[in-house]
Amino acid sequence: MKKYIYLLLVAAATAGANPAFAQQKAYEMMVDGVKVIVQPSGNDIVEIQTVIKGGVQNYPVTKIGIESMAISALTECGTLKHTKNEFKNQLNKISAAVYGGSNKNFSVLKLNCIKSDLDVAWPLYVEAITIPKFDAKEFERIKQDAITDLKAQDSDPDNAIDKYADKVAFAGRDYAKDPNGTPEIIQKLTAEETKAYYHSVLTKSRMLIVVVADLDRAAIEAKVKGMLTGIKQGAPFELKKSFFRAYKNTFSAESRELATNYVEGITSGPAPGTPDFDAFNVAMRIFYDKHFLDVRTNNGLSYAPSAWFSVGATSVAKFSVSTTEPDKYIRVFDKLVDRIKSQGFNAAEVADMKVTYLTGFYYKNETNSAQASSIASNEVLHNNWKRSLTLAEDVKKLTPQQISDAFRKYIGNIIWVYQGDTKKVSPLLFTNGTLNKGDNPVSH
Repeated sequence: MKKYIYLLLVAAATAGANPAFAQQKAYEMMVDGVKVIVQPSGNDIVEIQTVIKGGVQNYPVTKIGIESMAISALTECGTLKHTKNEFKNQLNKISAAVYGGSNKNFSVLKLNCIKSDLDVAWPLYVEAITIPKFDAKEFERIKQDAITDLKAQDSDPDNAIDKYADKVAFAGRDYAKDPNGTPEIIQKLTAEETKAYYHSVLTKSRMLIVVVADLDRAAIEAKVKGMLTGIKQGAPFELKKSFFRAYKNTFSAESRELATNYVEGITSGPAPGTPDFDAFNVAMRIFYDKHFLDVRTNNGLSYAPSAWFSVGATSVAKFSVSTTEPDKYIRVFDKLVDRIKSQGFNAAEVADMKVTYLTGFYYKNETNSAQASSIASNEVLHNNWKRSLTLAEDVKKLTPQQISDAFRKYIGNIIWVYQGDTKKVSPLLFTNGTLNKGDNPVSH
């Protein structure tokens, strides 16, 4: 059965079919100064996402984690009408969910319920957004949970190396901030301070609302208008996008007692909304496969080498590996990059990746929640929510030349970081490169 579904998805990708959520016409409207995007769903599930734009641009480095804590408090600290338990019990009675999260670019509070239960769930959702209580006792509880999670993340080497890489590469930039904060900063936050911060960013100018459901337009407009009553307009806001470029190869290391060593590199990537974006996205997916083949299959240097395009207000390419032989890894990596820059990607591998990419895209966007998240992120980052509906056609039009050129354009100098046994790594191999050098054992 799974194979049959997969073949259907591949057929859709190659035949030019649009994703399922593009079959009914989506639209946008302005309600009291807030953009509301509506995608009819063709089912009885309602997904509503209220976005607050800005992410790490909203707070100073001394307050990282405050927005994440605020979003958690909306559903974990009760409202002015219901205690935490009362709030959750009401939702549980109808199997509805209200939950949120924060990242470097925006925060979101989501509502998911059955259409027939919307009139029960919606007032609770509005309460969480507009009249959260920030109960001091409950806030202390979620603070301790957050601190425990942060300590657990730091003990996870994959997570730790990625945080370290961001801290080094984006030093002095907003993107160096971890939206989850640090145990030290979270510990000092108070319920009142966090509540005041939340209401300072809860402005119509920062808000975006996405609805994926089969609901009457007038009903949506009335519900949203009611929710926005009492929310201030706020100063005009625009998410600032910045381009990242490494002007030279650098290497930073931290000594850690680990079973193996961890390496991560960061280099440039095109900003959302720019012409190279889709081509580079495909290029990095092909590179992931080649990187995996060379590093793990052909050379046995790591069990899980990775490469990906990290998309946001500052978009970058990242490469990571856990290995006992970091010096051998960088030689293999440099040789691979050099070969791709010289030869480019061929037509067959580009065609294969297009099908793989689009199949995954369709598969991931089967649920109302995933569709809403795709629309929200495309609107926030690309200023173009309709990209969610046109992506399939846009990708199909890409040529091997465009994809190869995008890789050549952005993959250049790299910020390398390392955690593990510092005696087992030669920094000069990372900063100087190993290609076209007489001492390079991996020659062309």
